[in-house]
Amino acid sequence: MRILSKYIVKEHISPFIMALFVLLFVLLANFLLKSIDKFLGKGLDMFLLGEFMFLNLAWILALAVPMAVLVATLMAFGRLSSDNEIMAMRSSGTGFLQLLLPAIGFGTGITLLMIIFNNFALPEMNHKARLLSSDLSRKRPDLEFEVGYFIDTLPENNILLGGRKDDLFTDIIIFNKATDISQRTVTAKEGTIEMLEDGVLLNLSNGVIHELSSRDGEYRQIFFDHYQVIIPVDNLSLNRRDSSIRGDREMNYTMMQDKISSFHEKVDNVRARVNNRLSKEALINIPTFATLEEINLHLDRFSLSVIDSLNAVAPKKVDTFKRRIKNLKRGIQSDFSLINSYLRSINKYTVELHKKFSIPMASLVFILIGAPLGIMARKGGFSVSMAFSLGFFIIYWAFLIAGEEFADRGSLSPALSMWLPNLILGALGIFLCYRTSREQKFINFEILNIFKKNGNSA
Repeated sequence: MRILSKYIVKEHISPFIMALFVLLFVLLANFLLKSIDKFLGKGLDMFLLGEFMFLNLAWILALAVPMAVLVATLMAFGRLSSDNEIMAMRSSGTGFLQLLLPAIGFGTGITLLMIIFNNFALPEMNHKARLLSSDLSRKRPDLEFEVGYFIDTLPENNILLGGRKDDLFTDIIIFNKATDISQRTVTAKEGTIEMLEDGVLLNLSNGVIHELSSRDGEYRQIFFDHYQVIIPVDNLSLNRRDSSIRGDREMNYTMMQDKISSFHEKVDNVRARVNNRLSKEALINIPTFATLEEINLHLDRFSLSVIDSLNAVAPKKVDTFKRRIKNLKRGIQSDFSLINSYLRSINKYTVELHKKFSIPMASLVFILIGAPLGIMARKGGFSVSMAFSLGFFIIYWAFLIAGEEFADRGSLSPALSMWLPNLILGALGIFLCYRTSREQKFINFEILNIFKKNGNSA
């Protein structure tokens, strides 16, 4: 039995590696096409581009691994079925569950590795990828100095270059756009331009500085043989930042638990403030977890009783009391808006917390689906396995996105929203495994053979 288990696991390894590389290439290429505008014209070196791709490879890997497991399971059991090895194993008394256990063991190993990866490596790489992406977005492109065109990308200056011989520019005119003390125009017969770390240095020769004072209207000319103009430019070079601020997808399990606990503490503090306001302003006690509607109902009843009493004793104080109750309601409504904001944040972090475990667990779910489908479809090849994998993963991801949306709105608990796709597809996988163990066909895959014959005849 140990030999059989090793044999089945071995059948999964090659298709898994092949599918993983294909999926990583496709998903990474798609990502780079969407974000290529971050690189164009910014003079970035290849090592920086490689770092950007490597950091973003983390979340792509987290998505690609479950799909690769499904492809590997479909191909492994499809080949065993097409070569009648499944039939031979069953004839020798090996049940379907015994054939499935090695695959589940393979999926369990992948799941544990991905849980560790999602909890430790993925948050760090997501954090560094976000910082690098932000730095790339803020970096200004290297300035290009073209002859015969006004260059207006430099702050407070326009430059016109008449000609160029290698690195030497001729007939240079610099218009200063600053509106402080004077208007200034610099002309030079020739000069060179150097790119500094935080600006541009112009080395000018044989020129004139024309100045018109904005105070007294005095016009001056200053002739020079050599003159240097330094123009500061922000973000001309890429400045790498470090930040301790992290988003929900940049935290590990411990960080998220601490964040959720801090939000729960804030909710408790705001609720305590609401109770203090009610007991101080309205002299009433309301249950701690009362809703805004329940509190307003209590306040309406309280105000009616007080107004009746005031009308009989001190009618002039009625308007003052109404204003006090109105202000109290506004304050409580503001507190409940803050509570709802904290609760949404709790849901958001809880969703990401469960996602760290639910997505890796999809590998086991896909094995339950892939094994019976592979046996029923027999040898469909890599393309058919990829098609099945993509179809089921789209269904899985649609459930996951919908669940996340419901959880953010508070319509569904975060735990259920993240585990519901696994539960639904897992139930389908168990059903398919049961039908396969009873040797009952549930889906007819003969149409694949038709396409295969047509392909061969062509």
